Amino acid sequence: MDELGHVFEAVSRYFTLLSEPMRVRILHAICQQEKTVSEIVAETGATQTNVSRHLSTMHRSGVLTRRKEGNFIYYGVSDPALTEICRTVCVHIAGRDESGDPGRSSLMALARDLDSASRKTSPSASRPARGGIRSNR
Repeated sequence: MDELGHVFEAVSRYFTLLSEPMRVRILHAICQQEKTVSEIVAETGATQTNVSRHLSTMHRSGVLTRRKEGNFIYYGVSDPALTEICRTVCVHIAGRDESGDPGRSSLMALARDLDSASRKTSPSASRPARGGIRSNR
């Protein structure tokens, strides 16, 4: 395989991260600040097993951070390019949907959330302040 072929393979693997709707939901849940697994489960409505499987895949690929604090594991976005790609696609899809689909406003809200997260420049901006909510629900 030539050099360009290796690049195409890597790009394809990167895009597979957004091929699962649950991974997009997870990205949406943590795009503005890192959260515990339990908080992500509550926001996505998925089972802890399903969320943990996707978090592990995304972390191994290098797009999420993971840190342990006490009994809690926090996940955050380490690759702002992924949120930018997701935002761009959401805006594109919402913009081309002229049918008055009620999901369009939700899609635009998701795009705005991802946009605000991608504009944060400080690596610590995604971390909650000490003494913040640490609920394991």
